[in-house]
Amino acid sequence: MNAPDIGRISQATPADALRFLAADAVEKAQSGHPGAPMGMADIADVLWRRHMRHNPSDPTWLNRDRFVLSNGHGSMLLYGLLHLTGYDLPIEELKQFRQMHSKTPGHPEIGVTPGVETSTGPLGQGLANAVGMALAEKMLAVSFNRPGHEIIDHYTYVFVGDGCLMEGISHEVSSLAGTLGLGKLICFYDDNGISIDGNVKGWFNDDTPKRFAAYGWNVIASVDGHDVEALDAAIHQAKSQSSRPSLICCKTVIGKGAPNKAGGHDVHGAPLGAVEIAAMRAQKGWTAAPFDIPDEFAQAWDARAIGKVRQTEWDSEFTAYQAAYPELAMELTRRKEGILPARLSAAFSQLIDSDGALHKKVATRKASQIVLEHITALLPEFFGGSADLSGSNLTNVKASVWVNHHGSGNYLSYGVREFGMAGIMNGMALYGGFIPYGGTFMVFSDYSRNAIRMAALMKQRVIHVLTHDSIGLGEDGPTHQPIEHAASLRLIPNNRLWRPCDGVETAIAWQAAITRTDGPTCLVLSRQALTPYSRTAEQIDAIARGGYILLDCSSPLVVLIATGSEVEIATSAAEKLAQEGVAVRVVSMPCVELFYAQDIHYRHHVLPVGIPRVSIEAGVTWYWRAVVGENGIALGIDTFGESAPAGQLYEHFNLTPAHLAECALTLLKAW
Repeated sequence: MNAPDIGRISQATPADALRFLAADAVEKAQSGHPGAPMGMADIADVLWRRHMRHNPSDPTWLNRDRFVLSNGHGSMLLYGLLHLTGYDLPIEELKQFRQMHSKTPGHPEIGVTPGVETSTGPLGQGLANAVGMALAEKMLAVSFNRPGHEIIDHYTYVFVGDGCLMEGISHEVSSLAGTLGLGKLICFYDDNGISIDGNVKGWFNDDTPKRFAAYGWNVIASVDGHDVEALDAAIHQAKSQSSRPSLICCKTVIGKGAPNKAGGHDVHGAPLGAVEIAAMRAQKGWTAAPFDIPDEFAQAWDARAIGKVRQTEWDSEFTAYQAAYPELAMELTRRKEGILPARLSAAFSQLIDSDGALHKKVATRKASQIVLEHITALLPEFFGGSADLSGSNLTNVKASVWVNHHGSGNYLSYGVREFGMAGIMNGMALYGGFIPYGGTFMVFSDYSRNAIRMAALMKQRVIHVLTHDSIGLGEDGPTHQPIEHAASLRLIPNNRLWRPCDGVETAIAWQAAITRTDGPTCLVLSRQALTPYSRTAEQIDAIARGGYILLDCSSPLVVLIATGSEVEIATSAAEKLAQEGVAVRVVSMPCVELFYAQDIHYRHHVLPVGIPRVSIEAGVTWYWRAVVGENGIALGIDTFGESAPAGQLYEHFNLTPAHLAECALTLLKAW
C-alpha cells in the first residue's frame, strides 16, 4: 500500500476507503452498484470499526457478531469491509469483481467469500435470514448459557434498503421478530429515497418508523447516515434494548462522494465513469491509485489484532465453561460441528424394523409425525414449526416446546408466513447448531419457493414438510390441490423432493433429510391414508437410493413407476395385469433426483433398457416423459383440480388401477 500524502487526503475519512474501492471495482468491471456502498459507507465505518465483534482470521468463531447485507446488490460495500478489516480477501480479488471464479461475485455468496454469512440479492431475504440468526442466538443462549458463563452473547446486524422493505417478506419476518422480542437484532435502514426507477415517493411512501413501531420494534428515527457520532449514539441506544429488535433509520445520500451523480438513480446500478471518479478524487484530495489504500486508513481499518484478542478472551471463558459444565460444553461443540447424535441411527433402525404404527395404514403426514415423536427428544438441534398449520401438517409432537408460549423451546408457530418461515429457517441453518424444519400445505410452497431455492444455492440443511400433496386432499378444491408443484420443486438444482408411499418410506425420507448436509429437502406428504408394504432388508436399504423395485417378477414385460399415493394404484394395476398373464415390475421412486444421481448400473437394474415404462403421479406429466422415454406413457394431471371427495377425483382424472392397466396393455401392443 502506498504511503499517504497527509496534506492531500485531509478531506478524506476511513469511510472514503470503502467508497473508492466500490467506485474503482465497479468501474473496472463496468458492472455493479456503486450507489449503496458509497451511501452506506459511513454507517459501515461506525458499525465495523466501533462495534462489530469479529475475528477476520477465524470467520467461523462461534460468538462473533453476524453481519448481513440484505441489499446484496451493494456487495462491494461488504467486499471492501472484508478486505480492509483483514479477511482472506486480497486486493487482487476486488480487482476481479464480478468476474468468473473470483471471490467477489456480483452478489455475496456464502462459501465463496470468507466472512460472508449468507447469500443475498433477492431483496428482503437477507433480513429474513438475519431474523433466523437472531432467533438461533437467543435459543442457543437459553440452552447453554449459565450464570457467570455467557458464552453465547452477540448481535446480529443487518443492512436493508428501500427495496428490502417493499418486499412482502420484510413484513412477515419483521412482525414476527417484534413478537418474539429479538433484542439482539439491529437493523440499519438505508433511507436514500432512490430505487432503480427513480425517486421512490411514487411507489413507496410508507411511514417506515411507525410501521416498525407497530411491529413492536425499538425505532430510532431520522438519524443522519453520514454523521458518525449520531450513528454511534444510535447503535448504543439500540444495544440498550434487550427485549425488542431495533431499527435505525438512516437518512443517506445514494452515491455519497460523487460530486455530480450523488443523490440520483443513475448512480444506483451503473459505473460512475472515469470523469466522475476523477472529480471525486480531486474533491477528497485522494491521490492514491485505483485499489490502493493509504497506510493511514489501512491501519485504521485492520481488525485482525483486536479480533484475535476478543476471540482469545472468549476461548478463556469457554475453557472455564468446560470446567464448570463439561457435558454442556461437549454438547455445544457437537452441535457447532454438525455431528449428529450417535443414537439417532439406531432410533431410525428401530422405528423402521418394528411392526408398529409405521406399518399400519396411515397418511404419510401422520407417519411423519410418528417419526418426529420417535426422534425429536433425541435430537436437541431439531427446531420445528409450521405456518399456522401445525394440526394439519402434524409437525408438532409431545416433545415440542413452543417458543410462542414459553419464550424459548424447539418449536415455533410462524403464523401465516410461509415465505418468512422459509427465510428464517435458512438463517437458523446458516447460524449453525440447528436443523430447522417447517410445515405448510404443498400448494403454498409457491410462497416459499425462492427461499427454498436460496437454501439449495447455499447448500443448507433445511427441511420443508409439505402436506396435502395432491388431489387426494379432496373438497378444498383446485386452489389447494397441488398439480405442478412437485415437478417445479424438483427442478431446483440441489433440492431434493421425497414423496413417500407409506410409513417406512416416510421414515427413510426423514433420515435422508436429516443426514444430508449439503442442501434442503422437501418432504411431500399425503392427507389420505395409504396402504403399507412389506419389504425385504435389501428393499429397505434401496429406498435411500431414491428409487427401487417394490414388486417384481422373473421376466417383466412392462415397468410401472409411481410415487406417493399413486404407488398403491400401480400395485393394484400390477395385480390386474398379472391376472391377464402380463408380467409387471412396480418401481417406487420417492426421490427422482436422488435415483438419477445413482450409477448407471443401478439405474438400469431398476429400469431395464428396452422394457416399456408407464409412470403415474397425480401431477403434471411432462416431468415424467424423460423417465418413461419417448415411447412410454406418463399418466397424471395437466389441468387444475376440482372440488370433490378424493375418491371421486381420482376416478374423474382417470388415475385408477383399471386405467393404468389399460395404458400398459396399449403400450405393450404398440411396442
